[in-house]
Amino acid sequence: MTDENIVYIGRKPAMNYVLAVVTQFNSGSKEVVVKARGRAISRAVDVAEIVRNRFVPEAEIKDIKIATEPVEEEGRTANVSSIEIYLEKP
Repeated sequence: MTDENIVYIGRKPAMNYVLAVVTQFNSGSKEVVVKARGRAISRAVDVAEIVRNRFVPEAEIKDIKIATEPVEEEGRTANVSSIEIYLEKP
């Protein structure tokens, strides 16, 4: 798994990330990881589902990993949820 096969989800509209994932698949990648933290998790799920249902129907969800990451914020530590969705194209 190289770093270029990872799509980090942020604040942009979901379709921007869908395009990034589809581009990875079209350039020959067999696996793409969609990663998100905090409030972007729901957008990451949306991206994975839009890719599977509309653009790359043969793509499958190979694995989903969830975790909690400590984040330093204003001198205190807060826990932020994170998700990694592994999409695979056979």
